[in-house]
Amino acid sequence: MTDTATPTPSEAFEMLMAGNDRFAVGTPEHPNQDAARRAEIAPGQQPFAVLFGCSDSRLAAEIIFDRGLGDLFVVRTAGHVMGPEVLGSIEYGVSVLDCPLVAVLGHDACGAVAATRAAVDGGTTADGFVRDVVERVTPSVLAARAAGASTDQDFIAEHVRATVGLLTDRSRVLAEQVAAGRTAVVGLSYRLADGRAHLVAAHGLDLPVGQQSTIA
Repeated sequence: MTDTATPTPSEAFEMLMAGNDRFAVGTPEHPNQDAARRAEIAPGQQPFAVLFGCSDSRLAAEIIFDRGLGDLFVVRTAGHVMGPEVLGSIEYGVSVLDCPLVAVLGHDACGAVAATRAAVDGGTTADGFVRDVVERVTPSVLAARAAGASTDQDFIAEHVRATVGLLTDRSRVLAEQVAAGRTAVVGLSYRLADGRAHLVAAHGLDLPVGQQSTIA
């Protein structure tokens, strides 16, 4: 285990967003990606954030947040949909690894959200287990429609907010950590073209929605 002190939820958020800023402007530092870091963390891990994101191949967490080995505890599913395994993995990151931040990461042009919108519009169903993904995204699409959403960005933001809400509603462990100020949960919407992650939800941090970086 490393000797680095565990950051506060606010500090962890700043670290995450500073890395995204470096990536977006084309000045990544590629920290913690060498042999020395590999040897340092071999005895144990101490990531500063749980990153729960979509499985989309364009959303590689360590790259878009300019981090390295041992920095992020990453959980990914199509459309960042949740089941018991996902909740257990996130709770492990928070309660066992002491991560002070959980970040939900969605993105524009999400295939899972697009497929769900098509299913809702056309009354069709997907094949195989993709149907389960669509069913789990459907409440977000319906809520966005009810709120008057019309753009892809609106639907993505609503699905990210819904996921953040589900995490704290379904996980007593996470809710207690947030209430005690030990952990924060944020929702981020990533834009593929410019590489920036924008804040759309926050539990446990007093932050303005729409923040994309801590660096001016």
